[in-house]
Amino acid sequence: MGKVIAIANQKGGVGKTTTAVNLAASMAATKRKVLLIDLDPQGNATMGSGVDKYEVHATAYELLVDEKPLPEVIVTETAGGYHLVAANSDVTAAEVRLLDVFARELRLRNALKNFRDHYDFVFIDCPPSLNMLTVNAMAAADSVLVPMQCEYYALEGLTALVDTIGKLQSVINADLKIEGILRTMYDPRNRLANDVSEQLKRHFGDKVYRAVIPRNVRLAEAPSFGAPVMYYDKSSTGAKAYLALAGEILRRAEKKSNKNTASV
Repeated sequence: MGKVIAIANQKGGVGKTTTAVNLAASMAATKRKVLLIDLDPQGNATMGSGVDKYEVHATAYELLVDEKPLPEVIVTETAGGYHLVAANSDVTAAEVRLLDVFARELRLRNALKNFRDHYDFVFIDCPPSLNMLTVNAMAAADSVLVPMQCEYYALEGLTALVDTIGKLQSVINADLKIEGILRTMYDPRNRLANDVSEQLKRHFGDKVYRAVIPRNVRLAEAPSFGAPVMYYDKSSTGAKAYLALAGEILRRAEKKSNKNTASV
């Protein structure tokens, strides 16, 4: 069964969508079957995947509100070699429409239920706020990957997110956990960045990925060309960093699988 990972942070501008697109592409490059679900009405993950958000035949709106089967809303041709559930401004209306629906927070979980084993990984790009779309992502996910900048206010945002995950565990998804914390836009010359990085390691231990995403011009340019950075400039530090992250996630998953097998 595929692993479902929500990529979330209630604070905007932390590299959440950049991580969703480039991690999906990096996993696809390792021959894994990957689905990326764009739940952000801005549709940046859709555009960054080389898909015109204004021309798509269906979006997450049809998946969540109209309950169209997953195969009917998927875009199979993307610049990153993964499948995509697109988003555009229509998805804003989905949040409003869901407010009147029974079991509204479970729509995405139910949509994925019969298709999880079609993929090795399902990544969900969440909006930068705790709304009904984010709650749907958390209800459907096995875990949450948290991209964050190493700055003071980011720590406050992380505290709020951890608190939110704890509340959602008690209400809609008892198995939800933090997959890992990813340091983004990292500049090792910045003293504050290093201090915050050390605090993260002290509080979260091995939940903090060893892979670090640096500030990188190519990484910032890639979305305007409608491609993940590894297909825009595969030799860039940004491309190498996301491939390293994918490798680390795969190794962790394999290690956990071996441990579970040994304990049986």
